[in-house]
Amino acid sequence: MEGKSNKNSDTQVAVVGAGLVGSLEACMLAQRGYDVHLYEYREDIRTLEHVPGRSINLAMSVRGRTALRHIGVEDSIIAHHAIPMRARMIHRPDGSTAAIPYNKDGQCIYSVGRRFVNEVLLTKAESFPNVTCHFQHRLTAMDITTRTMTFTNPTTEETNTRTADLIIGCDGAFSAVRKEMLKRANLNYSQNYIPHGYMELCIPADKHGEFAMPPNYLHIWPRGEYMMIALPNQDKSWTVTLFMPFNIFESLTSPQILMNFFQQNYPDAIPLIGEEKLVKDFFANKGLPMISVKCSPYHVGSSCLLLGDAAHAMVPFYGQGMNCGMEDCLVFDELLTKLDYDLSLVLPAYSAKRNPDAEAIVDLAMYNYVEMRDMVNSRWFLLRKKLDNFLNLIFPRSWVPLYTMVTFSREPYHMCIKKKQRQDKVLHCTSLAVLGTAVVGGVVLTWRSGSASDWLHKTFNFVVTAGRSAVPYLDHVTLY
Repeated sequence: MEGKSNKNSDTQVAVVGAGLVGSLEACMLAQRGYDVHLYEYREDIRTLEHVPGRSINLAMSVRGRTALRHIGVEDSIIAHHAIPMRARMIHRPDGSTAAIPYNKDGQCIYSVGRRFVNEVLLTKAESFPNVTCHFQHRLTAMDITTRTMTFTNPTTEETNTRTADLIIGCDGAFSAVRKEMLKRANLNYSQNYIPHGYMELCIPADKHGEFAMPPNYLHIWPRGEYMMIALPNQDKSWTVTLFMPFNIFESLTSPQILMNFFQQNYPDAIPLIGEEKLVKDFFANKGLPMISVKCSPYHVGSSCLLLGDAAHAMVPFYGQGMNCGMEDCLVFDELLTKLDYDLSLVLPAYSAKRNPDAEAIVDLAMYNYVEMRDMVNSRWFLLRKKLDNFLNLIFPRSWVPLYTMVTFSREPYHMCIKKKQRQDKVLHCTSLAVLGTAVVGGVVLTWRSGSASDWLHKTFNFVVTAGRSAVPYLDHVTLY
């Protein structure tokens, strides 16, 4: 893919933010021949023992893998670092477990370390002669009209001014680029903090240096209002993330209260984490907030663009934050080809194409929190999963479960939801037809077996009973 075009060598692009999306975007732009400058407020993470900032383990799927393949690093990441997760492993309060495969074909998502992937992408970016990396450059001011940026070194407080033909903000949910864009008219923006926080814990390798749980699963402890998940790491440990309302975090004020809470909700996790380690790690940290961000459009003229969390931060419950951000880079790259590199056309086309999908996955990520923490315990949810897989087996092209569309294809996110809604309507109509047939059958049977009064009474009871049985099913089949 390298060296696709040299026609853009006179166009300088500033990519602000050298995280996963920013470093990937720098690579794709370099392949197109642009003169790319990549700015990052932190030091080079490849030189640090500990990387500052938040880190929820990443679940890589088709959209992210496709983007990595585009710049030639997919195989090195998947083959040498990623751990396949082929199903959810549900941990019940009594300590028993049950596996729920992601789909009938045995497809899997991959547990990958954020730092490792970021380092691979940075190294790849630096391999291009037309990419220059600038670390310890925090964006402190920007003039979109003149395309001028002021950067400050967070250690020395020294400032310098740079210009670029195009500024791309890949600087996360609290984007400095977006903040400057908001000063201009016609940019819609909203953010939403959810009342739940998260905390990362750890299950170490067992005494033999092996995984303490079956490794090829995303382990989930669903508990209604809160939940815990665990993803496997290369060193045979598990990154455990505890999600729950802040008031619950705040109520766990002593080791004894914490252990009572875990004994009641996650008893099988206590020996896996270790009681002493659990107490130490929990009280050394605090519940951290999660935010959803929406804005539109994602561009200003032909001079400024937002990608990744800067445009559409989402809560982590569909595992699509990284995948969506990486797909942003693919969509932008595809439009460069389609519109012959004309940025005055490419940027508005990108906003128009990507915004419906980004908003759809932001909403879907929020909804999946309800599914993961509660519905996976529901017999109706499990029945719907089995029904979806059965219908997919019979009609593989026309009936595809929502999770399969989102995770194992590049179907636009908003179309995934539309197709799911059509499937729901089919199931609603089918369910009502079955219920209606049963009612008619009940009417005939009661008419033949008793008097008219008996018939009316039995028919009424039959309809009420059947209706009560159907309601939970009909409620659940409408859910994402």
